[in-house]
Amino acid sequence: MDSLPLVLLHAFPLDSRMWDGVRDQLKPVTIDQRGGDRSPDLVVIAEDVLAELDRLGVERAVVGGCSMGGYVAMALLRRAPERVAGLVLADTRAGADTDEARANRLAMAERVEAEGVGWVPDAVVPGLLGPDPDDAVVERVRELVLARDPAEVAWAQRAMAARPDSTGLLADVDVPALVLVGEHDRLTPPATARGMAAVLRRVDCVELPGVGHLTPLEAPEAFAAAVVAWWQRVDL
Repeated sequence: MDSLPLVLLHAFPLDSRMWDGVRDQLKPVTIDQRGGDRSPDLVVIAEDVLAELDRLGVERAVVGGCSMGGYVAMALLRRAPERVAGLVLADTRAGADTDEARANRLAMAERVEAEGVGWVPDAVVPGLLGPDPDDAVVERVRELVLARDPAEVAWAQRAMAARPDSTGLLADVDVPALVLVGEHDRLTPPATARGMAAVLRRVDCVELPGVGHLTPLEAPEAFAAAVVAWWQRVDL
């Protein structure tokens, strides 16, 4: 995996430390996705990624993401397709939010602004992990959630709520792609992953057993092995 860098973009509501379990194997470029006081649009995070690639002197990269990170990868693909040499889309979806999902995001944004993030782990962590998560993984996810700035959590929810459907975008992509999904992912289940994979032209789809929505945290060795095997197979 020395020919191109691999960019990995984190899930909501975590930060780039979620990739710590795969750093030794994959050597990824990671950033913390922050909106600040900018417009709630995932394109601003995509532009941050491009700025980091420019800083590193990288012309093209394989771009991957888990959950929200997958949405940012698609935003980057929309913003600068010539910079994307391949895609790794983990536990994410191409479609825009339903009206109900969008309303839930906006309600969460308002509550976080009013109350902070102390209540968020109890609300979201059970749905993020598989049916029998390791206690250390549960505590790590809770720790990462509680470390987030409430303003950033609210920004991310509003930005995700506003994201467009990317199905047509992915259908036009002619680069190698890997779609990964946890067997017990309840937020973007395997059927959703297979549907997304079906629109991509050059794709491998891998289901990781026993885990949920946060595959890189729950099964880092299996996640890294799947990426390495795919990378070698497509000869990036």
